[in-house]
Amino acid sequence: MLAPRANIDTLVHVGFAVLMFTALIRYVLRHDPVENLWIMVLAGVVCALYLVTAFLVNRGTGQGRWVIVLVATSSVLVLLAPSFAWCSFGLFFLCRRTLRGLAGYLAGGLAILAAAFSWYMFSDDRDIVMLLGPIAIGAMLTLIFDRMEQDAAEQRRLNEEISSAQLQLAASERRAGIITERARVSREIHDTVTQGLASSLLLLEAANRNWPTAASQDEVRQAGELLRQNLMETRRLVHDLASPATDAGPLPEVLREAAAAYLPDLQLHVVGTERAVSPEVRHALLRVVQSAAANVKLHSGAEQATVTIGFLQDTVTLDIHDNGRGFTPEKLQAPSQSGGYGLRAMRQRVEQLGGEFSVESTPGSGTVIAAQIPSEENIS
Repeated sequence: MLAPRANIDTLVHVGFAVLMFTALIRYVLRHDPVENLWIMVLAGVVCALYLVTAFLVNRGTGQGRWVIVLVATSSVLVLLAPSFAWCSFGLFFLCRRTLRGLAGYLAGGLAILAAAFSWYMFSDDRDIVMLLGPIAIGAMLTLIFDRMEQDAAEQRRLNEEISSAQLQLAASERRAGIITERARVSREIHDTVTQGLASSLLLLEAANRNWPTAASQDEVRQAGELLRQNLMETRRLVHDLASPATDAGPLPEVLREAAAAYLPDLQLHVVGTERAVSPEVRHALLRVVQSAAANVKLHSGAEQATVTIGFLQDTVTLDIHDNGRGFTPEKLQAPSQSGGYGLRAMRQRVEQLGGEFSVESTPGSGTVIAAQIPSEENIS
C-alpha cells in the first residue's frame, strides 16, 4: 500500500511544479518583472514553502501547519496574479493528501476559491462562469477524492481482515499440527512400547505363578525377548519414529514377524500377487498387525489366530481373526489411563490413508479385525 501512495504523491509534486513553471513563464511574458518584483518574490516564497512541505510530507511529521501556511501564501499570490491560479488545483490535492477531516476540506476549498475569485475579478465583465466553473470543478474533485479515500479505507480494512484471518488460520494449522503429531506419537507408543510391556508383564506374571517349571522359564525367555524388542522400538521412536528393521523385507514376512512376537503360533495367508506398496500403507499395516496381535495375546484367550493379507487391484486388505472369547464392540469403554486406545489407534491409521476399518465380534465367537487401504497410486 505504500508504493501506490508514494507514486500519487510524486505525481502531485510533479504536477504542481509543471503548473508553477508554466505560470511563471506566462507571467513573465505578460508583465514586466521589474515592475512586479514582489509577485516574483511571492512566487519564490510559495515554491520554497512547497519544497519544505513536500519534504515534511515525505517524512510524515509536522506537515499540517506548513500546508496551511502554504495555502494562505499561495492564495494571496493567486488573488494578485491570476496567472498562478492553476497552481491552486495542485495545492488542492496536496491538502487532501496531507490533512484529514474538516482541515482538509477547508484548506482545499480555500485554494480553489482563491483561483475562482482571481479569475472572476480579472475576467472581462466579471464573467460569473469564471467564478462558478472552478468551484464546480473543486466540488467534483472533492467527491472523487472522497470516493477514492473510501475505497482505499475499505481496501485497507479488507487487507487487515485477510491478514488477521491468515494469522488465525496459521495458528489453527499449528494447533492442528501439534494435535495430529501428538496423536501420531500416542499411536506409535501404544502400538509398540505399551503393547510390548503389557505382554511382557503378562508373561512374567504367568512365570511367577508357574515357577520353577520349564514352562515358566520359557515364559521368562519370551518376556525378555519382548523387552529387548521394546528397547529397540523405543530407540527407533527417538530417532524420528522410524519403522522397525523388519520393515525392509517382504510385507507378508514383516507382518508375520511382527505378530509372532506376541503370537508365536500365528498363521498367515496371502491372497493375490504380492506387490510393493507405499511406505505409509506398509507402516500402517504393520502397526495394525502389531496392535491386533497384542490385543489377542492380552485379552482374547484365543487358541488360534490367523492373519490374511490380500493384494487386490486397487487396495490392500488385512484381516486378523481369532477364536477367543470375543466381546461386544458397542460396549467398549472409552480410552483411559488403564487402556482402550488400541482399536481407536488402528482405525485412525487406516482412515487417515483413505481406508476403511471394521471390527466384528460376538461374545464367545471370536473377533475379526478388517482393514482395507487404497494402493499407493490411489492415495491422495
